Amino acid sequence: MPTPSLSPRVAATGGWPPGATDVHVHVFDPARFGYCAGRSYTPGNATVEALLERHAGLGIERAVLVQPSVYGTDNGCMLDALARLGPERSRGIAVVDLARTSRAELVALHAAGVRGIRLNLEVRHEADPARARKQLEQAAALVDLPGWCVQVYCAASLLDSVAAGIDRLRVPLVLDHFAGLNAQDAGTASGTLRTLLALLATGRVYVKLSAFYRASAQGPHHADLGALVGPLLGTRPDRLLWGSDWPHTSGGRDRDPERIEPFRPVDLAASLDALASWAAAPRALRRILVDNPAELYGFAPPARADGCKPDN
Repeated sequence: MPTPSLSPRVAATGGWPPGATDVHVHVFDPARFGYCAGRSYTPGNATVEALLERHAGLGIERAVLVQPSVYGTDNGCMLDALARLGPERSRGIAVVDLARTSRAELVALHAAGVRGIRLNLEVRHEADPARARKQLEQAAALVDLPGWCVQVYCAASLLDSVAAGIDRLRVPLVLDHFAGLNAQDAGTASGTLRTLLALLATGRVYVKLSAFYRASAQGPHHADLGALVGPLLGTRPDRLLWGSDWPHTSGGRDRDPERIEPFRPVDLAASLDALASWAAAPRALRRILVDNPAELYGFAPPARADGCKPDN
């Protein structure tokens, strides 16, 4: 199976702090781990070695591997990658059968480096609030391990359903890719943004500033996202995370699983530089890149260059 072109090798211009973490990456290794039947797309190779090379060029030291939909509930590829990367630099988010997975199986996943489960409602373009709420209720009943989270990828239109179910969760909730919002949702007139800010203010919800290219129409620096990120930073900077979404699958509604789908060329250096400009203060940037993911996923706090302890 040929390997589509991955992201351009462009080094970030900033000097990111030790322990900088990319909280949203995928690994695809179809030669060793076959994809599931019924998938909506077929990606090429994006191996652990390619991930390490990409992160080395950016100055990123840690990664959270997210189970992609093409592997279904077979987390074997991700678990193999976690073993190869090691616990000092990696954690995982699994996809499980909510109705059949036992606590013992979750404990085994924890020992392998997993720190949560993902509900991918967007891959099938879920738009029914009742079905979304049911899945969140099932996740709430299943996941109560210390140090774990429930991660949700859904359209912004489902945020009200998420908000209605948050009190049942015994672990933090993580919302993928700007919680489904895009640059057009910025501004006080946006009801979805108000809902997201209310969720964020509870302190029980984390938002991933991830996959900028999915939320922005102004690549590569995504200036239009500044108006969306600003209110998030002003509400709870200690609940924001950064993720690349490497290796950048194409997305969309007209996908053909019978052909290998090329990855998007994404300038991650430009995305990181944009994040640094929005965060403005080094302390805020360090929170997003280092302290928040260390707290959420259980990484050891790295030593700071100035000798100070990490921010509380």
